[in-house]
Amino acid sequence: MDVRNCKKCGKLFNYLKGNPICPSCAKALDDKFDEVKEYVYDHPRVDMQEVSEVFDVSIAQIKRWIREERLSFADDSMIGIDCESCGVTIKTGRFCKACKDNLTRGFKDLYVKAEPTPKKKASDPREGGRMRFLDQDR
Repeated sequence: MDVRNCKKCGKLFNYLKGNPICPSCAKALDDKFDEVKEYVYDHPRVDMQEVSEVFDVSIAQIKRWIREERLSFADDSMIGIDCESCGVTIKTGRFCKACKDNLTRGFKDLYVKAEPTPKKKASDPREGGRMRFLDQDR
């Protein structure tokens, strides 16, 4: 059993996985996410600083929601984060479309099945795995 202090409120809780915050703080963060999501939907041209100030959420938390693909923005929105591979500005996720395609192609190449090599067949039926004797006449 792993008991830790919550990073937000300091209360002791049984840590299982993920963000090291207690269940009550996690619920409050999920409720805050729902509010932010609605606000971004209603105001598609909003910037990250404004969202942070209005809802008292850190910019790092907003970026975390974007990277987790829980939060995405319209194509004409000013909000964007950098692709972790090439640095192009993206609206959601960790990688841009081109980098996702390259990764997918790379994984497919790893799992290509090799053609099985055919076994050599003897052309003469007498050339099997049998024992042979030399002719004594020669």
